[in-house]
Amino acid sequence: MNKKYFAFAILTVFTLVLSACGPTTINQAAPELARTLNVTGLGVVYLTPDIVYINIGVNTQRENASEAVAINKEQTNAVIQAIKDFGVDPKDIRTTNFSIWSNPQYDEFGQVKGSNYAVDNTVNVTVRDLDKLGDLLDAAIQAGANSIYSIQFDVEDKTEATKQARTQAVEDAKVEAQELADAAGVSLLTIDNISYYESSPTPYYEGKGGGGGAVSESAAVPIQPGQLAISVTVNITYSIK
Repeated sequence: MNKKYFAFAILTVFTLVLSACGPTTINQAAPELARTLNVTGLGVVYLTPDIVYINIGVNTQRENASEAVAINKEQTNAVIQAIKDFGVDPKDIRTTNFSIWSNPQYDEFGQVKGSNYAVDNTVNVTVRDLDKLGDLLDAAIQAGANSIYSIQFDVEDKTEATKQARTQAVEDAKVEAQELADAAGVSLLTIDNISYYESSPTPYYEGKGGGGGAVSESAAVPIQPGQLAISVTVNITYSIK
């Protein structure tokens, strides 16, 4: 009898241990998913350019490398002086390229019969008086410039315009959010997240000007700066109920 009782007690304890080690299941309610509304707003402010960046260069080709360099040097100095004569500060004239290379010359049968040498000297000029831009380009061409390209208009101080564009973008997003919330029959709560992207597109023109002395002194080069647009896009996430 005692042996049977002892065996039963051991079996009972073993069963309790297994029950304690087994998986425990607790019924919990699934977490409620956050309800959000994502909207996008756009703000654009238009500005009149007050500054321009332009590349002005002299390209010279001669049979002799030394001669090509000497002539290019003389013409480039004349172009730079013409630019300075229009009131451009020397600090706003910066050399961006000086290069020399050989160009093979071919005969009628496609065989190399010799070569000449090309020299290019380009300066980037910042012009702060746009009213003088056309006349300045004309003078540079008269002085010997035969490569004019990458005319880029800009606004020197865009701080206030950028602030205005940001404000417009946020207000645009808020109006859109309220309209959508009203249409869907929900209420806006807090703003969970804000992200934004800013871009400042500028009119950009590319072209090649004619050789030195090809433009009449009485006709300024026609240049139209147009307008610049400061653009800001805002993405806002609202909690809703």
